[in-house]
Amino acid sequence: MFEFKLPDLGEGIAEGEILKWHVASGQAIAEDAPLLDVETDKAAVTIPTPRGGRVALLHGKAGDVVNVGAVVAVIDDGLAEEAAPAAARDAAVPPASAAARDATPAAAQPTPAPVVPPDRRRPVPAAPATRRLARELGADIDQVPSSGPAGRVTPDDVRRFHTGDRAAMPPGHVAAKAIRDDQAFAEFAAHAAATIPFLELEPLPDFSRDGPVEIEPLRSIRRKVARKMVTSMALVPHVAHMDDADVTEWEEFRKRQKEARRDDPGIGNLTILSFVIKAVTAGLRAAPAFNASLDPFKEEIVYKKYYNIGFAADTGRGLVVPVIRDTDRKSIREISAEIAAKAALAREGKLPAEDMRGGTFTITNVGPLGGTAMLPTINYPEAAILGMGKVQEKPVVRNGQIVIRKILPLTLAFDHRLADGADAARFVGELIKQLADPNLLLLEA
Repeated sequence: MFEFKLPDLGEGIAEGEILKWHVASGQAIAEDAPLLDVETDKAAVTIPTPRGGRVALLHGKAGDVVNVGAVVAVIDDGLAEEAAPAAARDAAVPPASAAARDATPAAAQPTPAPVVPPDRRRPVPAAPATRRLARELGADIDQVPSSGPAGRVTPDDVRRFHTGDRAAMPPGHVAAKAIRDDQAFAEFAAHAAATIPFLELEPLPDFSRDGPVEIEPLRSIRRKVARKMVTSMALVPHVAHMDDADVTEWEEFRKRQKEARRDDPGIGNLTILSFVIKAVTAGLRAAPAFNASLDPFKEEIVYKKYYNIGFAADTGRGLVVPVIRDTDRKSIREISAEIAAKAALAREGKLPAEDMRGGTFTITNVGPLGGTAMLPTINYPEAAILGMGKVQEKPVVRNGQIVIRKILPLTLAFDHRLADGADAARFVGELIKQLADPNLLLLEA
């Protein structure tokens, strides 16, 4: 019998939600055939079986969340029969007597298996490097008390737990654990209140007393979004700078190019987002603070010398951020083609996790859905995010005359620890200048 365990699904991914099984119990399956579909907080993936045989047992049903490393299926691969003769030979050897066992030195006695705690509802917050350190030291990270922000387990926490130095933990500390009952919630709330002045946490009321409700578990992408937003708003002091860009000339340019190259399929993908990405890249070279990250624990600023621009994509299951790499070395057409391809994969739930890593700046565009302005949340640990509203025709004054122009509202939300309002005003001003004249952007290409 072969026990198939949920494999490593990517850096930082500790669990996945079963979407569907491709086989049923008792059914034959070939090696490398699809076994099940799993959705993580990044994407949905189809997992094949590394062994062929007959499915003996399936653990879990659609909607269940399973941890990486947990057994999800048992496959009868026929190897048990091959091992039977060896097992029979072992059975022919008489067992040792009780006296012989008692005479065995203590060091040779088998070590009892450790008690495994019940699975949590969610993984303990910890960086991949911290989890790796815990594995190397043989420490169960689920039992490690945390001292980091938002209950995050740090490498020092793991080392203290490994050496048994529990006295070094901060007073009033609550171990990182799922909040399952009233007592656990009370402990967590007390710790949070002692950490953050004026913070008072209360459990939600029973809404079903006032009318019918429907309960849906917070899972996969939606849960990842929730964690990222809370982390960003808790750690980063957000400031927003708003302005309008006149994109009338850009729209005329796009129409001319589409008409002149109607047989070129690449021109059809030219959207304003691709132009904005190119303009933002030019702006980041002049304003490196918006392409940086602040490490609050080391008190260091990390300036990135590369430009990987992410764009928020609505998948229907939650927000993901595909990343366009090296935008300083790509043309507007190349960027536009990548946007179309990665957005399509994201909607299908097939975007590789690698294509959502390494972003240095994010753009979110709600214009196609409407809305004149927005206050976006920074995609932590980045330093800034640009929000785009809906392009609308508006009356504006040009050279003393009222004219109708196409106006794009922009909002730059940025980390006030890294930049000031004047920096944001200059950055957005340069961005507006680039968008007003497509020829300036062509020079960037």
